[in-house]
Amino acid sequence: MTWLVLFEDQRWRSLRPLTELAPVPALVFGDSTLASRWRRAANDVAKGSRLLAIEARTQAMGSWREAPPSDPGPAESDDTVLVANAAALPGAWLTAAWQAGPSLWAAEGRIAGARLRFEAVAKGLGRGGDFEGFLAALGLRTVTAEARFLSWPWELMDRNPDALSEDLAGMAPRAQGELHRLAAVYEPERVSLGAGSRVDAYAVLDARGGPIQIGPDVTVLSHTVVQGPCVVGASSRLLGGFVGRSTIGPGCRVAGEVDSTVWQGWANKAHHGFVGHSVIGEWVNLGALTTTSDLKNNYGTVRVPVEGREVESGLAKVGSFLGPHVKTGIGTLLPTGGSVGTGSNLFGGGRYAPRHVPAFGWWDGEVMREHRLDRFLKTAQTAMARRGRPLAPADEAALRSWFESTREERCEWVGAAG
Repeated sequence: MTWLVLFEDQRWRSLRPLTELAPVPALVFGDSTLASRWRRAANDVAKGSRLLAIEARTQAMGSWREAPPSDPGPAESDDTVLVANAAALPGAWLTAAWQAGPSLWAAEGRIAGARLRFEAVAKGLGRGGDFEGFLAALGLRTVTAEARFLSWPWELMDRNPDALSEDLAGMAPRAQGELHRLAAVYEPERVSLGAGSRVDAYAVLDARGGPIQIGPDVTVLSHTVVQGPCVVGASSRLLGGFVGRSTIGPGCRVAGEVDSTVWQGWANKAHHGFVGHSVIGEWVNLGALTTTSDLKNNYGTVRVPVEGREVESGLAKVGSFLGPHVKTGIGTLLPTGGSVGTGSNLFGGGRYAPRHVPAFGWWDGEVMREHRLDRFLKTAQTAMARRGRPLAPADEAALRSWFESTREERCEWVGAAG
């Protein structure tokens, strides 16, 4: 029997603000999450493999409602375990590493994964965020692997269209939903409609640039253009406009122009405005005409604030990265390479927001203040209840903990002009 153990290493911080509440395995990428991607990869190298555990920060795991169930047994001491860093992208390197026998796989100065017996890994289960250290201390033979990592927020956005094309390449076309006879579909053999989905008259599904997967119970209203490659998650609604080369997570409401953007899920952009080359966290609400800049006037590469420093992305097109529960007011302008932390509220319409907004920042277009936690939690309770997903005790605990742990970071910004 072969088991899969996924873990999150200490580089999760370089993926902020996306990982401020979510563990790395929960991040949406391609047609699903990183966890789902690794479950498929494990089954490719060892048919019938089962998920044994996900080792990541306890509070982040506690608030991940869609975490796949693990199966702790019955595992035998000599069973084989595939250990994978959730931030590493599986690929051809995995087969070669797997065939090397019991070993630790290293790439880019990080642990990409390992193959070992259950007897060796059992003592490390339940360590959560400390699992990486346990693995490194086992003294396994190290094998160099050609693995690539998702190390920075912009890499999720930049590599997502290729991941979508790869994930959907073998997709069998389905027509389980309702497709109006006046909807236009280019290359229907590359389009899949999930059960309960509805595509209205004068909507356009254009799969010439890549496959399109419309999930179950999705609604695509008239005058919406969907350009592939694209995935629209369960129960989302496309409300008119253009959506292309993007992953829309479950429960989203999206209108206007969206290009090359990853939506974690349960987010709103119900009005016009452009969002491009960005990553949007859960429970974000973008007010009408909220717009991202994703290209500098001089066409130069973009630097992004991460962990108190600016990091060169090497990319010319980079929008903004929004953590969970961010809210923007009407006419908010998000800068090229912007980073907005969890629970922030931006309502300085008509002015560019700062390139870095700390978690629980309250920016009025002039000055940065601290968002009051009691008022924030009340808003989160209301927003989540509207989608039938009330704020759970684990959610509130994670938010309170992150508020306290980022207080010092916020102090550097509170009172600063925008």
